Amino acid sequence: MDLLADTAFWIAVLRVATPLIFGTLGVLLCERAGVLNLGIEGIMVAGAFTGWWAVHAGAPLWGGVAVAASTGALMGLVHAGFTVGLGVSQHVAGLGLTLLGTSLASYAYRVSFPKVDRPPTVTPFAPMAVLPSPFNILGAQTALTLLALALVPLLAWGLNRTPLGLALTAVGENPQAVDGQGLSVRGLRCGAVAAGSALMAVGGAFLTLSAFNAFYFNMVNGRGWVCVALVVFAAWRPGRALLGALLFAGFDALQLRLQQTPVFGLTLPYQLYLMLPYALSILALVVMARRAAVPRALMKPWRRGER
Repeated sequence: MDLLADTAFWIAVLRVATPLIFGTLGVLLCERAGVLNLGIEGIMVAGAFTGWWAVHAGAPLWGGVAVAASTGALMGLVHAGFTVGLGVSQHVAGLGLTLLGTSLASYAYRVSFPKVDRPPTVTPFAPMAVLPSPFNILGAQTALTLLALALVPLLAWGLNRTPLGLALTAVGENPQAVDGQGLSVRGLRCGAVAAGSALMAVGGAFLTLSAFNAFYFNMVNGRGWVCVALVVFAAWRPGRALLGALLFAGFDALQLRLQQTPVFGLTLPYQLYLMLPYALSILALVVMARRAAVPRALMKPWRRGER
């Protein structure tokens, strides 16, 4: 109970959850349109690098976020070109995109900074300390966290209440019906993948422009794969995606504190605690996935006239 009343714990939870919220919403948007995007890991790495690189080159912080989002959207269009345009396996195209994103980021970093032992730093986003005291947890975060939280209800409203959102959802369920109404199935899917990938890249940029102040290799550290799993946990609903991200981040923040707490006088290997958030998340995923309603046209290429 002391832990739940600890403000520092909840500050850490929200900070850890922020890139997961961006990434999970991005995956959700792609999959609601019927496209699996396993390129998320590479897209987050590319977003982390390009956003940080742009700020290091002199762009403002929000300019770096815009560069990262543009990078993600461009990579999303590449993915959409192969999967939506050519009907290539979405698994293969996504994994290829992950390899491409991580490799290009590594290459660009080596070319840009060939003689440095430590990556150059930038001045990251500052916490929103201007908020009044009742919002201490939120006030300790940066504006990117506030943006991630605001996107949850906005995306839910957009998908369920707007004609574009309803059409996008319909294309993930029954693209033939959408085509019959005269709407562009390929256009909707490409737009959703580009927008979803932009969100993933902003999640990566959060790491270099908010959580840290530099780019490190392997700093995404599997967060993209966690986001893919969280979408299943969330049953493709933005509100539950937020819950899943906070749950995983809570387990992650908890294991850091448990590493410093002896159990019955014994100090357990820290690897056991590192495994905790993943093990508990897999357990929650197994339970929730049984009742998940998968978009019926997910991973199914569409060609006019085929059923």
